[in-house]
Amino acid sequence: MKKSIFLILICLLVTPIAFAQAITIEEKTKDMIAFDGFFTFFWDETTGKLWLEIDKLNEEVLYLNATSGGLGTNGSDRNSLGQSKLVYFNRVGPKVYMMQPNYSFRYSEYDPAREEAVKNAFGQSVVWAFPIEAQTGNRLLVDASSFFIRDAQSWAQRFSGSRGNYRFDPGKSVFNFEFTRNFPYNSEFDVLLTFTGSGFRGDESPSNEAITVKLHHSLVALPDDQFELRQYDPRSSFMSYDYLDFSNPFYENLKEQFIVRHRLEKKNPTAKISEAVEPIVYYVDRGTPPDIIDAVIEGAMWWNQAFEAAGYKNAFQVKLLPDGAHALDIRYNMINWTNRSSRGWSYGSAIIDPRTGEIIKGNVNMGALRIRQDFLILTGMVGEFDNNNQMDDQVKNAALLRIKQLSAHEVGHTIGFVHNYISNVNGRSSVMDYPHPLIKIGKDGQLDLSEAYTTEIGEWDKISVSFGYQDFPEHMDADAEAKKVLDDAFERGIFYLTDRDAGMNIHPLVSQWDNGIHPTDELERVMQLRKIALRRFSEKKIRQGEPFSKLEDVLVPIYFFHRYQITATAGVVGGLYYNHALRGGTQYILKEADRLEQVAALEQLLSTLETSNLVIPQPILNLLPPRTPGLNADADRFGSYTGGTFDPFAAAESVADLTIRLILDPARAARIVNQKAMNPTQLGFDEVIDHLIKKTFKSQPSSSYGQEVQRTVNVVMLNRLMAVIATTQSSPQSKAIATAKLKELNTWLSKQQTQDYSQQAHYLFCINQIKRFEKHPELFKMTSPVEIPQGAPIGGR
Repeated sequence: MKKSIFLILICLLVTPIAFAQAITIEEKTKDMIAFDGFFTFFWDETTGKLWLEIDKLNEEVLYLNATSGGLGTNGSDRNSLGQSKLVYFNRVGPKVYMMQPNYSFRYSEYDPAREEAVKNAFGQSVVWAFPIEAQTGNRLLVDASSFFIRDAQSWAQRFSGSRGNYRFDPGKSVFNFEFTRNFPYNSEFDVLLTFTGSGFRGDESPSNEAITVKLHHSLVALPDDQFELRQYDPRSSFMSYDYLDFSNPFYENLKEQFIVRHRLEKKNPTAKISEAVEPIVYYVDRGTPPDIIDAVIEGAMWWNQAFEAAGYKNAFQVKLLPDGAHALDIRYNMINWTNRSSRGWSYGSAIIDPRTGEIIKGNVNMGALRIRQDFLILTGMVGEFDNNNQMDDQVKNAALLRIKQLSAHEVGHTIGFVHNYISNVNGRSSVMDYPHPLIKIGKDGQLDLSEAYTTEIGEWDKISVSFGYQDFPEHMDADAEAKKVLDDAFERGIFYLTDRDAGMNIHPLVSQWDNGIHPTDELERVMQLRKIALRRFSEKKIRQGEPFSKLEDVLVPIYFFHRYQITATAGVVGGLYYNHALRGGTQYILKEADRLEQVAALEQLLSTLETSNLVIPQPILNLLPPRTPGLNADADRFGSYTGGTFDPFAAAESVADLTIRLILDPARAARIVNQKAMNPTQLGFDEVIDHLIKKTFKSQPSSSYGQEVQRTVNVVMLNRLMAVIATTQSSPQSKAIATAKLKELNTWLSKQQTQDYSQQAHYLFCINQIKRFEKHPELFKMTSPVEIPQGAPIGGR
């Protein structure tokens, strides 16, 4: 009896599995719509489920997701890439597991035991688990609906928090078969995801109750194993692909670094010029406006000049995306036109093979509002609308030329390159720089845009392509020959430094949005440009029929036109010239900016604080009424203390704070102190503060308008000086010198006698601020000045 019961239990346990295995894929899918391709899949209209046939067990493929339909805001762009993972499907019992191996740690030599030791030392990930629903031979069928219809990019988290409270709503999410397709080497799945809740603010979604975006998933065949790696060199502008190789001897580097690049080979590697086996082809979004699309194509095509210089014929091509093709199809390198409700970055990204660093797909997103911002800047500086609302062609042409440069720049990221923020020193040697418009003063005193932006690929860009893409004959050491390309460039005086270098503001010649060979000279020139533009400012900067309050939008980029050159020039003070030099290389390592150079830069910076450079002329103020309804204030506008009216003193405060904050930056102060200690002839931090006090508190403008601007600047100076003492980021000697100078300033203020009530009140206020600070420095809180309008011309701070 017991034996019979045991057998019955065994049957009950086994029967469901056996039954499931008895169902063939053909039987299960006989009433479904089949999509044949890389991974065959089936659509069941009656249940709304998508079934995936898995016939590639333990075979590595690429999984990725992307945003196919966004919200028109930064971070939610249409056709922007998301995650990419190398995965494989592994069957264990009744389920198939999507596994992600770990390629960051390897044992590259063939040695099974040691390979296993490395593999098991570091984790891998189970991405998903699929119950098996049918089987034919080695082919398995799984329900993949919940894998594809899910919040794979954490949209609910993005929509929630300070913006509201949202959750993913699977009941309002569905497959989108307009863009769900199958091809021999890639399977593409598109879904509509809906998030319900409340609190979202913005016009990007028609309803705050339900926000719907489109998500795209891809399963892609990996390239073959014939891709040739090339060693990374920190002096090159290539991105690096890194992993730790535990097969390397202990006396050699553990980290292996190679460059990220497309696969490109000559048909004839021994020929000086040869066609490519497979050219690199980029496709331009058909949604790009007709008056802009030619500029996008032409700018991207500049890269062919660099590939020609590296010995290729027609190896880089740009075409329109084929009609009916999808931009997120892995087969197409894309240049997307990205419409948004507000300004934001353009960017280039790529999908790479995690095993090798080979670029499989390049993807550019060009912000549609960028050209409008460039047009605004150029209109403010140079252009005028006539009575028929027509604008000078030079402004339109310069804006389109900037789009060409931008197209080349973003494509450059997708072929492997980072920024080169010192290229202006070599005469615009790289499109991977951030270029400010180069406006010149003509012989007639008028501003000229004829050379506003470059019209071709740069010398450094050609060097970069030659380093990374040149196909050397088999008898040559490709890595050694590539290094020679860089050595030759540096011997010729070509420079390369990038993001971190610009961000530190240490190297005198490395900055964003600057021009010229030396920043001090360029700041002087830019101030002349700004003066001319302000003198010519008039109602003609806006179209007939537009409200006068819109003139404020045009005034912003003119008044702050010098802000990026201020940042660049500040890098000279306490500056250090250096290279990312290699032992045995040709570059110098480092050297200080000398005293005369630093003093000249400091004086030029201080000239931006002169009231003549801060006041906004009265005729301009007379054109700026409170903002018209419909023209809301935003991050691109001037700040104000005066409510709805334009505040010229707040404008002066924000730009003066930029100069003073950069000069008194704690890290810069420490460098100046250190340089003086090592070299007594160098500029001292005490001298820097003396110069600042002389240019601020000890300046005496003649007009009451200028005097009030000066008082505004003085308070900024006082706050920043006290901040040097109060912050933990300052070095002890920086604090000591700043403390001594604050006492000297207090003594000077106490001796001032004046019959001007406003000036007397100002002195008393500053004395009281110093007294309070000296009594309780631990309570000091920096009084935030009016914030300078939104940062870089492309948006963002």
